[in-house]
Amino acid sequence: MSTPSTGQPTLSYFKWAFIVTAIGLLLGGWVGWQSTGTLGGMATVFFICAVLAVLEISLSFDNAIVNANKLKDMTPVWQHRFLTWGIVIAVFGMRIVFPLLIVVIAAGIGPIEALFLAAREPGEYARIMTEAHLPIAAFGGTFLMMVGLTYFFDHEKEVHWIVFLEKHMARSASIKGIEIAFVLLLILLFSNLLEGEEANTFVYSAIYGLLTFLVVEVIGGLLDHSQKAMSEAAKGGLGAFIYLEVLDASFSFDGVIGAFALSQNLFVIAIGLGIGAMYVRSMTIMLVDKGTLAEYRYLEHGAFYAILILSVIMYCQTLVHIPEVITGLGGAGLIGISLWSSIRYNRKEREEELEHDRQAVAENI
Repeated sequence: MSTPSTGQPTLSYFKWAFIVTAIGLLLGGWVGWQSTGTLGGMATVFFICAVLAVLEISLSFDNAIVNANKLKDMTPVWQHRFLTWGIVIAVFGMRIVFPLLIVVIAAGIGPIEALFLAAREPGEYARIMTEAHLPIAAFGGTFLMMVGLTYFFDHEKEVHWIVFLEKHMARSASIKGIEIAFVLLLILLFSNLLEGEEANTFVYSAIYGLLTFLVVEVIGGLLDHSQKAMSEAAKGGLGAFIYLEVLDASFSFDGVIGAFALSQNLFVIAIGLGIGAMYVRSMTIMLVDKGTLAEYRYLEHGAFYAILILSVIMYCQTLVHIPEVITGLGGAGLIGISLWSSIRYNRKEREEELEHDRQAVAENI
């Protein structure tokens, strides 16, 4: 496992993110010039890429914290693989291949045709993506809800931020499958608020999201705890790698769909969200190396509450439109409050230690 180290300057963790930002924004400006042929059009696309990057960072900051929580228990080999292979999957897989795959399935066309559709008819491409939002929100919302609830419904969890709530959830974890029952009830509730084919689509997509979480958990457990079938370097790694990639995909659903509100150009969206993904990866590495999660005891709680809020928002988006800025600010706000609570706790601990030392000195005198 990696040992926390605070020797490296904070900005050095973002070196590659800064490089990708510069390249991405220049590329975005070039795309704007090629598509419009005007300086105004180039500046507009340049600005959209920057806004999309900020959107991705705000939506995925809690993802960085959850990733760091999982990565700190992985072997160095698998940490490196996630932070190298993972970024390729995150940027190219979720920001380019995933939107194309949705259009391929929804429109019944081939991948090459979908790519040409994105380049030549961005309006039609965006329309197909928007129509696919309901099943994506149901699937991703269910997966993220299970991630959040599994963290709180844990009888071994001892550190609580919102004590009265988290203590009851930890005690209730002894009831097997309670989090699954809770999610199924929510699925039934929201499906009753939809009508006809939309209700069926929601239920099927949500069930697939639940099954995906359970399958990933089972596979992860089998891979990570099998002592005979895996080499020493792979123990505790492959299952966690698969889990993190599926988690990354679930976090990306909202950002990818929401990006079409700013631009209908697949390549502009890929550039903007790709820049944001690099910062999320850089934050993940920094959190692991500096041991930030251990230093700020409630930061992780804030991230998982943000995940739960995001999952509920994704469910609600099947009924009404919720601006992405609310999603991003809501998650960032919860994480900010948890950080503030952690700082207050640390300050109180230091004051108590100082007071204890003073009393010890006074007794010795």
